[in-house]
Amino acid sequence: MRVDDDVELTTHERVEPRRPAPEIPGDVASAIRRSASEATAYRREKLVEQMGRAMEAYDRHRFEEAGRLAGRLADEVPDVPEVREVAGLAAYRSGQWRGAGRHLEAFRNMRDEPMYLPVEMDCARALGKPRVLAGLFEELRQSSPDPDVLAEGRLVLAGSLADQGKLAEAIDLLESNGAGKARRNPAERHLRQWYLLGDLYDRSGDAPRARAFFTMVAVTDPGAYDVNDRLKDLGPTRKPRSRKPKGDAKK
Repeated sequence: MRVDDDVELTTHERVEPRRPAPEIPGDVASAIRRSASEATAYRREKLVEQMGRAMEAYDRHRFEEAGRLAGRLADEVPDVPEVREVAGLAAYRSGQWRGAGRHLEAFRNMRDEPMYLPVEMDCARALGKPRVLAGLFEELRQSSPDPDVLAEGRLVLAGSLADQGKLAEAIDLLESNGAGKARRNPAERHLRQWYLLGDLYDRSGDAPRARAFFTMVAVTDPGAYDVNDRLKDLGPTRKPRSRKPKGDAKK
C-alpha cells in the first residue's frame, strides 16, 4: 500500500505516521477475500467495503473511527498486513498506544518492513517502557533502514533518554551520529535533529548552545515548529563588554 512520506518528530509532537492512500488496491481487496474464505460472499464484500471506509476515515483524520473499523476488521482477517497497518496507525493517532504497537508489530512481522519501528518505539515511550524501546531501536539499527527512518528512531530514543533525565546521553546519541553538523542543504530530518538538540541544551542549562541550534532551524525555515518562541524565551545574545585600550587609561 502506497503511503505519503510525512513522518515528523520533535519534543513537542509525536511521530507523524505516513498516511495510507484512500483507494483500496485490488490486491488488498483480494487478500481480504482470501483471508475470509470461510465467510459468505456477501460478508467478504462487506469486509472489503469496511476496509474502504476505514481508509477514508483515516484520510479525513477521523482516527478513532478509522481505528474502530480497521481494528474490528483485523479481528476477522488478522493476516492481511494492510489492515494491520491502518489499524495500527489509526490507533496511534488516537493515542491508543497498546493497540497501535500490537497492530504495527504484526504488520512488521508479516512484511519484514522496519518503516514503522520508530512509531512502535514511540508507543513504548508513551507506555513508559524504555527497555522495550531500546530493543526496538537496536532492531531498527540492524535492519539497515532508510536514513530518514533511522534518524526518526534516534529522535525517539533521545526523547526517551531525556524523559529519564539522561540529557547528556541524549545529546551524545545525537551529536555522535552527526546530528549537530551544519548542512548546506538540510533535509527535514536535520531540522528536527537541530530542534531537539536545541531543546536538550536548553533543558541542560546551556543557553548559548540551545540558541545556536534553534537559530540553525530558524534560518533554514523561520516557520518551523515553535522555534521563534523558543529563541525569544532564551533572550537576546549577550554582547561581550568592550574594554578600553590600556593606552587610553588616565594616569
